[in-house]
Amino acid sequence: MPRYFLEVAYKGTAYSGFQVQENANSVQAEIENAFAIYFREKIQMTGSSRTDAGVHALQNFFHFDFPLSIDSSALYSINSILPDDIVAKQLYTANDESHCRFDATYREYQYSIYKEKDPFLRGIAHYFPYTLDMEKLREAAAVIMRYTDFTTFSKRNTQTKTFLCAIMKSEWLKKDNCYTYHVKANRFLRGMVRGLVGTMLQVGRGKININEFAAIIESRDCTQADFSVPAHGLFLLVVNYPDGMLSLIK
Repeated sequence: MPRYFLEVAYKGTAYSGFQVQENANSVQAEIENAFAIYFREKIQMTGSSRTDAGVHALQNFFHFDFPLSIDSSALYSINSILPDDIVAKQLYTANDESHCRFDATYREYQYSIYKEKDPFLRGIAHYFPYTLDMEKLREAAAVIMRYTDFTTFSKRNTQTKTFLCAIMKSEWLKKDNCYTYHVKANRFLRGMVRGLVGTMLQVGRGKININEFAAIIESRDCTQADFSVPAHGLFLLVVNYPDGMLSLIK
């Protein structure tokens, strides 16, 4: 049975997360419903990255098996069924053993904040009208690159077996009214990016120093991290796979 990969993007404001869950609407539920309407058959999908309620994605993936050949033109009809805040972007084929979650080589996120009131950033960035030291933020981001154990930045009640992550990029950028944190890693823990951002903002405000920030990382105690920044400032930007693994259906 052919295995397909579906590339999607979405604004997560109206959803209780990416993955299907009982008694709550999710991105996955909407996409599976659209496919069921179009193909008149229920298709169970597996997601690559389980973004939390309110988190957005410019790129995320599902994989699913389906016995029939699917033409890319099907996406036009599926997108007409999907709500306006979700889009099915591309469809790919892969071998039968490919897995959208476990075969990803890295993921990249960004978290954006703005300091001056701006109605056009509302809902996609976090309004944070406080003085920030950009150099301290950048220093904190560089400190993160020295570590692999991020137990401190994983929320409780997780089923993960390891808290080790290989960080490939960690940096703060500033453009006009926006401060944006970019982070790239082979994997992320539940709540990890928001925990990193919230704690680094404490450094940027002078509430804690760099040595204290490093000590928080080394504590492996999630009660020491600040997870308070809201979900709507977070975007999943990229889910990357090995070259040649996916074949685009044109």
